[in-house]
Amino acid sequence: MADTTLMDKLVSLCKRRGFVFQSSEIYGGLGSVWDYGPLGVELKKNVKDRWWRAMVHARDDIEGLDAAILMHPKVWEASGHVAGFTDPLVDCKTCKARFRADKIQDAQCPQKPSKHPGEHTTCELTEPRLFNLMFKTFMGPVEESAAVIYLRPETAQGIYVNYLNVLQGSRQKVPFGIAQIGKAFRNEITPGNFIFRTREFEQMEMQFFVKPGADAEWFEQWRELRMAWHHALGLNPAKLRWHEHGPGELAHYAKAAYDIEYEFPFGWNEIEGIHNRTDFDLQRHQAASGKKLDYFDQAANERFVPYIVETSAGADRVTLTTLVDAYREEQVEGETRVVLGFHPSIAPIKAGVFPLVKKDGMPEFATRLYHDLKRQVPAFYDDSGAVGRRYRRMDEAGTPFCITVDGQTLQDGTVTVRHRDAMNQDRVAADTLAAWIKERTED
Repeated sequence: MADTTLMDKLVSLCKRRGFVFQSSEIYGGLGSVWDYGPLGVELKKNVKDRWWRAMVHARDDIEGLDAAILMHPKVWEASGHVAGFTDPLVDCKTCKARFRADKIQDAQCPQKPSKHPGEHTTCELTEPRLFNLMFKTFMGPVEESAAVIYLRPETAQGIYVNYLNVLQGSRQKVPFGIAQIGKAFRNEITPGNFIFRTREFEQMEMQFFVKPGADAEWFEQWRELRMAWHHALGLNPAKLRWHEHGPGELAHYAKAAYDIEYEFPFGWNEIEGIHNRTDFDLQRHQAASGKKLDYFDQAANERFVPYIVETSAGADRVTLTTLVDAYREEQVEGETRVVLGFHPSIAPIKAGVFPLVKKDGMPEFATRLYHDLKRQVPAFYDDSGAVGRRYRRMDEAGTPFCITVDGQTLQDGTVTVRHRDAMNQDRVAADTLAAWIKERTED
C-alpha cells in the first residue's frame, strides 16, 4: 500500500524548511517542475559532489564532461529519439483527461467514485496514439521546420558525440569512461510523486567504453560499484534491490540492463540504471555523421568500435531517496521529534551554533565561533527560543551536530556538542571544533 501520509509530511517539511518549492508558485505553480531552496540546493549539490568524486576524482580511467543542452538535430535523429522516443496515449472524450495507454491500471479517472480509466460507464477512451516526449524549440529568428532543435531528453548523447574529442584530449586508452552531470527535459504526460518524475531534471551519467568481449565483465563490475555507492550514501540496504530487465522490457539497443530500485512510500521505483548498450550508439553516430568512431588498439594491432556500459542515475531521484530514507519521527519526553537522519557528508548544514542565553558574553563568543566555523563547514546561527526548540529545528534540517556556548565555555573554552541521532553530548575545545566536525562529516 502506498503511504501517502508520509509523502504528504515530507512535501510539507520540504516547503516549510526550504528544501523544495513548486516552481512559479505565486502564479499557481507549473506542473511537475520544482525549485530547490537553500537547504535543498545544498543537499542536491552534496549528492552530486559525492557522485563526481566517486566517478572522476577517485579513478584514473574516467574523464569529466559538460556538454551543451542544445545539440544539432541530427544527433537526435541518429540516436532514434525523433522517431522512437514516444509514449502511447489515450484521451477520454468524457472527462477530457489524458493517460498513458501502457499505464492505465496505475492511473485514476477524475470522475467520482475513483476508478481506473475506462471503468466508468460514461468513459469513452480513444485509440492509443504516439506522443514524442522531446521539447521542441527554434534556433534563430524564424520559427520554421529548418530551425527546429530540441531540449535534450538525456545527457548520454553529448558524451557519445564527444567520445573522440575526450579520447584524444585526455590521452586515455580503452577501457575508459566519460562522466557528466547535466539537465535533461522530457514532456512527461504522467509525471508525479513530488520530485521523482519531473519534466526538467538532472542526470548523473557515466559511459564506459570497453573492448567487445570484455563488456560482460565490466557490466558486472559496475553493477557492484554502483550498489556499493548507494550503500555508502547511507541508504538502508533493506530498501534497495535489483530489477533485471526481461526480454519484454529490454531496450532494443541493450544486451543487458538492471535497475537499482528503492522502496518509496509509493512503491518500488528505479533510481539508477546500469546498461550494456553494446556498440549501438557509436555505430549509429558513425553512420549518420560519416566520422570514424572506431578505436585502434596498438597492443593487439586491431580496430574496433567500443561497446558501452552505462550507469545513469537521476540526481533529483537520488536526492528524494535520501530525504525519504532519512525521515523519521520519534517520541521524546511526550513530544514528536521529526528528524532527517542524513549521512553527515550530505547534510546541508553540518553544525548549528547557539548561545545558551543572550547575556554574559555568550552571544558574542557564539557569533565569533559561528563565523570562524562557517568559513570551513556549512553552519547556522540560532539564538531564538529555548535551546530545546533550536535542537528540534536543526533536527528537521538534518544537522548532525549542535554546538552550545554556555557558562563553562567562558571558563575553559570548551563547548557542548550535541549529536543529532543519539542525542548524547560531548565537550569539545572551541579552537579545535572545525577540525573535529570536518573529520566526522567528510568522506
